[in-house]
Amino acid sequence: MEQRTELFQREQKWGLNTYLYAPKDDYKHRMYWRDLYSPEEAEKLVALITAAKKNGVDFIYAISPGLDITFSNPKEVATLKRKLDQVSGFGCSSFSLLFDDIETEMCPADKQAFSSFAHAQVAVTNEVFKHLGQPDTFLFCPTDYCAAFCTPNVSQSAYLHTVGENLLPGIDVLWTGPKVVSHHITVESIVEVSSVLKRAPVIWDNIHANDYDPQRIFMGPYKDRPTDLIPKLRGVLTNPNCEYYPNFVAIHTLATWCRSEGGRVGGQRDVEMTGDDEAGSDPCYSPKRALTLALTDWLQEFLSTDQPGESSDEEPMQTDVGDPVYVPGSGDNPLFTAEPLTLDDLQLLSELFYLPYEHGSTARTMLTELDWLKAHREAWRSRAKCFDVMCVAVFTMFNRLSNAPNRSILYDLYNYICDIKSGVTLARAYVKQLGGQSRPSAQVMTDDPEPWGFRGGLSGEFQRMLPCHGNRDLFRHPPMTSVYSIRPFCPEDKVSYFNISTTDSDISVKIYETVPLSLPRLAGGQLSPSPNCGLVLEDERGVCGYALGLTDTTAAALNNQVTRALPGDFPSLVTMQLHPRVTDPAPARRMIGSLLSLMKTSGSRGVFCELRQGDRRMFDFYSKLGSFTTLKMAGQPQDVIAMGTSL
Repeated sequence: MEQRTELFQREQKWGLNTYLYAPKDDYKHRMYWRDLYSPEEAEKLVALITAAKKNGVDFIYAISPGLDITFSNPKEVATLKRKLDQVSGFGCSSFSLLFDDIETEMCPADKQAFSSFAHAQVAVTNEVFKHLGQPDTFLFCPTDYCAAFCTPNVSQSAYLHTVGENLLPGIDVLWTGPKVVSHHITVESIVEVSSVLKRAPVIWDNIHANDYDPQRIFMGPYKDRPTDLIPKLRGVLTNPNCEYYPNFVAIHTLATWCRSEGGRVGGQRDVEMTGDDEAGSDPCYSPKRALTLALTDWLQEFLSTDQPGESSDEEPMQTDVGDPVYVPGSGDNPLFTAEPLTLDDLQLLSELFYLPYEHGSTARTMLTELDWLKAHREAWRSRAKCFDVMCVAVFTMFNRLSNAPNRSILYDLYNYICDIKSGVTLARAYVKQLGGQSRPSAQVMTDDPEPWGFRGGLSGEFQRMLPCHGNRDLFRHPPMTSVYSIRPFCPEDKVSYFNISTTDSDISVKIYETVPLSLPRLAGGQLSPSPNCGLVLEDERGVCGYALGLTDTTAAALNNQVTRALPGDFPSLVTMQLHPRVTDPAPARRMIGSLLSLMKTSGSRGVFCELRQGDRRMFDFYSKLGSFTTLKMAGQPQDVIAMGTSL
């Protein structure tokens, strides 16, 4: 409650005017919505509503009865009215009914009374709105509150059309955008939903919300919402991080966005563009500049101890006055000291904990450098040194934050900055190990790590078992926008084949190289692929992969004096090779699928491939195709894995 009161003061200072009260930890807001507040609870709410009014903030009390309300039961509706009448008696004059995140199946009584779930919600909402005297501010949160929930889409949603046509015009509708947590919200999408709802929506923005992931917190600027939206909306509410103090950036930058040209404050251009802002960005609002303004103000709070519940002259740590000051001797370790926190430290903090769909620039650079250092063993020491400098900057930022006078902010951030420090420490140790600067670390390379060496717990394990979980990392291996083409193999491709196989200095080429081991190399040696059984993958830089097939390995083995056994049920051999720059598995899947179809047409009833034991990339690739299984063949070398599939 103390933090909410402080928030109202910030809202007034920054030009924001609304607060929606809908906390999940107030059980009488949602789970026990029928219960009236006790005198003690009422006293706290009265104080909160009074504080909001004092700071010019419209306090909206929200209630969420959708978990178990029977819409057609007059007693239920009367109970809802009684609850809101009680809150009205506390001095509250603005309200909201929330029907988000609930089951859409109606009970038998409601099915008899209403033709649809939307009709039931609208009927109760309209009745409550009129009962309260049609207040100036009354919000309705639909069950389909984003485009992703609409069936089949926004413009054809029967649910939204019912809401738009039947909800009284004085009631505003909450909307989160294309998704629950929307990356972008465009003017076109708002025009579309406004047409269906027959009113401009109020954006309930989850861009800084972190309640779905306890390991993430977001301190990047409010962005990817053009200021052209402002005149097309009834308002914007941000639903930020669970922790109060780290929301400084989220709320401060939203306020800057609202003050930009076309906003309700209107007219003056609050944010000037700088030369290094993104091309094509909003001419009225610069997220980068807004972030700098917010961090500059936040730094002053970090350096202050004048917070609610703290004495302004109290230091974070005190020692007894009579204790002598320790002075290290000439051979002793120097005293550890942390320099004062700087704006650069907060900039780094923001970039490490940026936004749900985007890392900050320093985080992206660190991931790119680590990815490069993993794949290269030569000519990389200068880049390794740059990566180490970035790691040290994270440690320095951690130490300075830990020593900041304002402990309240630190306590909200501490778990997050400890976690990122741990991850960076592991990455730094791994890079030093690659460069031979340290012994192999048990923390980095082990099948039995300490608990802090992996993340996620039970929830993380469930997620990793689900399809497509692994491709949701914000860091994607470039290039993600390459255009690939697949064409037939021709004799002239032998030169390109050897270029891929032997001339690239990257050690990763050797890791990813896949060649037939039981027979001389296809295309590069005595053997050529069977007619119409070879494909070439090309990108904008040239040849970057092959898929080659030999329909009759028995004859080839006899001609080349190969003595060991070959799999009888799989008479044909395939091999596929990709350059390391091909990181998207889709073109490889298309190429191998096309090759298998060609070989089946040529009369093959089954194919096999052979991989080096350490080639996890290609083993995982063939395994995930779903049709290849591991084979055991007599005389097979220990460092070879054979896989086959019937056609």
